[in-house]
Amino acid sequence: MSGFRRLRAGDPELVASRDPGRSARRLREARLDDVDQRSARAAILELLDEHGPVLAERTTAPGHLTGSAMVVDPSSGRVLVLLHTKLRRWLQPGGHADGDHELAGVALREATEETGIDGLEVLVPAVDVDIHTVDHGDALGEHLHLDLRFVVVAPPDAAAPGNHESLELRWVDPDGLAELADEPGLLRLARLGLQAASGA
Repeated sequence: MSGFRRLRAGDPELVASRDPGRSARRLREARLDDVDQRSARAAILELLDEHGPVLAERTTAPGHLTGSAMVVDPSSGRVLVLLHTKLRRWLQPGGHADGDHELAGVALREATEETGIDGLEVLVPAVDVDIHTVDHGDALGEHLHLDLRFVVVAPPDAAAPGNHESLELRWVDPDGLAELADEPGLLRLARLGLQAASGA
């Protein structure tokens, strides 16, 4: 894959925005390789038309926008996954938009906070979209995460100290990830991430 732009924290293109047109643009430009992903994108765009700016707020039901990052080290062909403290599952970094419709910036911010790695770069456009059900155990109850997923490139052999949101972080190759992952979307995202990073 080629034609990706590499953006670092502080890039003007990643400035936070409350304009839902920004998230709509990121969704429309995403490189989605199958019909299910394109269908999920259409569903999120419909919700964006219906809810406008508040779709980026974590209190919006039936769901709200999130941004995820598949952190990759192209030099080693590995991806970074974390064992989520609350969910006790191996996942990619990511989190709530919290009002910010610049989802590439959200993904990069979450990756930086959750991995502790300096010098990360986000590739745009996004490579994956996913709608999944979550329950944080709060008043909102079961709801949807409308997740736009980006590739984030780490410096070679970067150490990942992590933060309180993870019990463990681990660099793994695709075979190692297949042993840890409990959902196909993560495997798909890793494959897309490594392909994108190798050509970026």
